Amino acid sequence: MGDGGTSRASGSEREGARKTAEGLAYLSGFGNEHSSEAVPGALPEGRNSPQRAPLGLYAEQLSGSAFTEPRAHNRRSWLYRIRPSAAHPAFTRAQNGSVRTAPFNQTVPDPNRLRWNPLPDPAPETDFLAGLWTLGGNGDATQRTGIAVHLYAANASMDRVFSDADGELLIVPERGGLLLRTEFGLLHVEPGHVALIPRGVRFRVELLDDSARGYVCENYGAPFRLPDLGPIGANGLANARDFRAPVAAYEDVEGPVEVVNKFCGNLWTATYDHSPLDVVAWHGNHVPYVYDLRRFNVLGTITYDHPDPSIFTVLTSPSDTPGLAGVDFVVFAPRWLVGEDTFRPPYFHRNVMSEYMGLIEGAYDAKAEGFVPGGGSLHNMMSAHGPDRETFDRASAAELKPQKIDDGLAFMFETRWPLTLTPHAARAEHLQQRYDDVWQGLERHFRP
Repeated sequence: MGDGGTSRASGSEREGARKTAEGLAYLSGFGNEHSSEAVPGALPEGRNSPQRAPLGLYAEQLSGSAFTEPRAHNRRSWLYRIRPSAAHPAFTRAQNGSVRTAPFNQTVPDPNRLRWNPLPDPAPETDFLAGLWTLGGNGDATQRTGIAVHLYAANASMDRVFSDADGELLIVPERGGLLLRTEFGLLHVEPGHVALIPRGVRFRVELLDDSARGYVCENYGAPFRLPDLGPIGANGLANARDFRAPVAAYEDVEGPVEVVNKFCGNLWTATYDHSPLDVVAWHGNHVPYVYDLRRFNVLGTITYDHPDPSIFTVLTSPSDTPGLAGVDFVVFAPRWLVGEDTFRPPYFHRNVMSEYMGLIEGAYDAKAEGFVPGGGSLHNMMSAHGPDRETFDRASAAELKPQKIDDGLAFMFETRWPLTLTPHAARAEHLQQRYDDVWQGLERHFRP
């Protein structure tokens, strides 16, 4: 997008934003029918669209699913706002910057194991939107299938507003806190947290530190939901109560505000004469969330063998095939390892699913070096991968006493289709050229 529409906040403004973020209250529970009003009496009672909405507001429904989808999967919220969303001028095309969208067809899918260092520091006055950098993806946004993997690096707060009609955004900060001002209210997101912004919801990103960096999964398909637990029972993994939705907070701002809309892969811009973050009250279940990954209730073996990574699923976007996700969001959170006669790091593996992995902090237990916070690796469908030689040698000889893994926080976007790279990701200077070397020197130990 270039460097327009940004605002480098002063130290006092950053401090004010951090105080605001740290003092926020939330509503609890993923998928709940929430309701909130910033002004008492702003929510109508007993109906959604009365002849005259309270306090002179406009009633508006935001639908995240088709009207006729099953009740358990239906997503919608009613918004009571100062101006209706329809009150805006025409959008015009804007530059896409480094943002790309499926279908990804400028390169061919690559079967090689790939790994990147963190994004380079951005140019001055780069906000979250200008700092988005698409690594790749799959599917087709116009058909609402597949995903895109983005990274971001920013050093300025936004003074414009953004919405994504193509998909929902799962934001995974790695460096620097964020204050997200959404139509529904405010979210405070730090490294170790994730934020989920539903399709079509407008928001602005303010930095709480001098710079920010992280990852984004853009999910074109079915909205993320909590995975079924099956034999696990009623509890475990990510608990619904730990997802926090914002309470209503609105901007009553008259004056020019740039609004950027991502639609069918392109960015479009319009200048409103008011802030669209003007929702005074709302109710529904199509809402943003923030979740602390350290609250994930890790389950694993207490006898032998390393469990499949599916046991670490936080959120899933199901496809038309049961058990085959459009994308799973998986976290490798602090946990105990106690397996007997067990190779405890992740096993050597080839997978029909494709895996993009990132590191939020610390170290990852299957890679001794080279995989650093802010970096990422891609193991596409059936690409063989696993621990490097140093990790294999160490784990094969380790004393198998109970061990706490608490020095790292890694995650994975796992998807049903191969990820095709963007041209700028395929030739990026921060793409590691000798990633295959980590598996060199794995010796022959076979003794018939």
